[in-house]
This record gives sequence, structure tokens and C-alpha cells, in this order.
Amino acid sequence: MTLSGTDFLVRDWSMWTLPRPALVYWLVVDLAALAVGGYVLAATAPPNLEELGRFGVIACTGLVVIVITAVATQLSNETRRNPWALHICYLAAGLLALPPNLVLLLLLGPALYGVLGAGPQAHRWLFTLAATTLSVFAARLTVGWEHPSWDFGVLVLGGLVLLMTRAVLVAIGLRLRAPAAGADEVFGEPIDVVLGIVAASTGGLVAIAVLTDPVKALLAGPPMFLLERAAQLPQWRRSAQRDAKTGLSNAVHWDLRARDELAKASSRQRPVAMLLLDLDHFKRVNDKVGHLAGDAALAAVARELRGAVRHGDVVGRFGGEEFVVLLPDTGPGVAESVAERVRLAISLLRVATTAADGHAHLLTGLTVSIGVSTSDRYGYDVSALLVAADSALLSAKGYGRNVVAMA
Repeated sequence: MTLSGTDFLVRDWSMWTLPRPALVYWLVVDLAALAVGGYVLAATAPPNLEELGRFGVIACTGLVVIVITAVATQLSNETRRNPWALHICYLAAGLLALPPNLVLLLLLGPALYGVLGAGPQAHRWLFTLAATTLSVFAARLTVGWEHPSWDFGVLVLGGLVLLMTRAVLVAIGLRLRAPAAGADEVFGEPIDVVLGIVAASTGGLVAIAVLTDPVKALLAGPPMFLLERAAQLPQWRRSAQRDAKTGLSNAVHWDLRARDELAKASSRQRPVAMLLLDLDHFKRVNDKVGHLAGDAALAAVARELRGAVRHGDVVGRFGGEEFVVLLPDTGPGVAESVAERVRLAISLLRVATTAADGHAHLLTGLTVSIGVSTSDRYGYDVSALLVAADSALLSAKGYGRNVVAMA
């Protein structure tokens, strides 16, 4: 392959479609982790046989659990997910029981997982791996670089540094990538925090077992397996509730949330509005640029939509190129203003993506037609509001598209 061909491939990496602040931040985190790894290799003495034995116990226990989990996932036809809690568990054990260079070697676990399952988004797992690397060695510095302290307060502080550093580094990256993302997408849910604490605590117990009787440390396998399975439950729930391409509520979950909000509004006699949006001529994007570009456009519209409404508004994707928004405490005038703001924002979108021919492509000219219905005219029944908004949407299409129509 010629140099120019290599340059072409690098230029078309999907990471270059990140917003510039996110791209710079992700690269800085990656380079910082690389520098820390280089320092650890250069500054740490070669391990002795006892330390290698401890490493073998921790690595083998983690590996066996990962293999068993992978087999269980395959047999049950589940979607393969990142075993992040398991990684935290054996990394926490390693940073307490191993020298820094062997801790670095333990990071091959999440690295290999990323290599085997990264797909076209390799920059994402690389960034997560870099954040994990920095957090592990920040925790090691906290508990003692050469000889970790076993003082209870120091251990608790080290665990907090491990979890918080990783969470903050990743959260900043996610926020820069998608400024309109919800807090649960950036910081996770309370159950994720609990699972992280359990994982780090279990890692501490594994470290104690490794230092006292390495063979007994193998008994940590079943608890680690249960921890890994428990960590999948929030991810399964989120997958069942969210649309995979946009991260918005899917039609079923949106309907449940909308009915709950409408019941509250009805009991308080508060106004509610509904927006039904349809991207204009979206089939042309898929046909001319490619379906991957179409998916990128849908994700960009979803981010713009979330950024244009309030935190408590209920945003969902109905499938295809249709989106829906429920606006609590919103009358007709405000609803029309919100719809106009959304329409204008989408018309100004510039989506960096990759065309079907493999070349970088800047997608512009997206427009949306919006139908608006309100509880003032159609009450608090979700079906009645949807039918009215759909009728208004058809009118907006008939007026020439890129229009807001009130029901």
C-alpha cells in the first residue's frame, strides 16, 4: 500500500467526525495514558516470581470469568456487552497486590476486549481504556506507588479515586461529544455507582486473598461472575427502553412516559403540547449518501432535538425518520415557538459522516416538518394528541415541507 493510501484511510477514520473539542480532549486523554504507561514500564523493576504468581492468579481468575460469561451470552443469544464491572474488580485487586508494571499488564484485559469487539468505533474503546488506565494509576498513587498502604481510610480513598477519576474523565468526553445528552447517559444511573463500589470492594477482597493464600483467591471466581451478570442488568434495561441509533426513548418506552406525564397534567389541569416531527426527503440521504450517513443524520437530529427542549420534556423516536416530543406545562403559543426553534436548528445542521463510497462527507440541507397538537383542544389522551399532531404534520408536508403546522 502506498503512503497516500494510508493517509486516505487515516483521514477517513470515524473519530474525525467527533466535534473538535471532543476530538482534542479524547486525543489528550489517549496520549496521557500512553505517557503514563511508558513511565511505568521504564521506572518499575522487573517482577519477581512471587509477584508473577500473584499476577497469574488474578489474571487467570478474570480470564476464566470472562470466558464463561462470553459462553453464557452466546448460548442465551444475548447482546455482547462491556464487562466493565469485572474489569474494575480485577484491576482493583491488581493495584493493591502487584507492582505497577504488572498492573499495566492487567490492562490487556479491557484492551483485548476492545480489540475483539470494537468494530468501526475503535476510538471509543481506546478512549475508555485510556481513562481506565489513568484512573488505575491515580488510585495506585493514592494508596502508595511502591508499597500500597492497607490502612482502611487509605483504601477507601483509593477506591474513590479509581471510580471517580474514571467516571469524570469519561463523562467529560461524552459531554463534549454530545452536549445535549442526558445526565444518565453521561454519568450513568445510581445502580452503576453501586455496582462500581461493589466491584472495587470485591477487588480489595481478592487482593487480600492473593497476598495471604493465592490458591484461595480462585474462590473469587463465582462472586466475580455474579457481579458481571448484575452489571449487565442496567444495560439491558436501557437497551430495552432506548432506540439504538439515536439514544432516545423508543416508541414503547416513550408511550409509557407520555401517558404518565399526561395523567399528572390532567390531575393538575396543566397544559400539555405534543410535537410530531418528520425529516423531509430523508430517503434521498440513504439513497445518495448511504445508510451509515442516514444513521449519523438521525443521531445528529436527536442530539439537536434534546438540546432544544427542556430536561423534563419527553423525547422519543417513533421509527424511520419520525420523532415525537411531549411538552408538559406548555400552551399553544410556547409550543409553536419551540417547534420553530427546533425546525430552524435542524435546518442549520452540518453532519460530518462517511459516504457509501468510503469518502468523508459533510451532510447539509436537512429539514423537518412538524405538527403540533395541544391539550387545550384535544385533551389528555395520548392517542388523540398523536392523531391531531399527525394531521397537522400532513398539512405541513402539504404546505411545502420545512414548516410548522398547528392542529
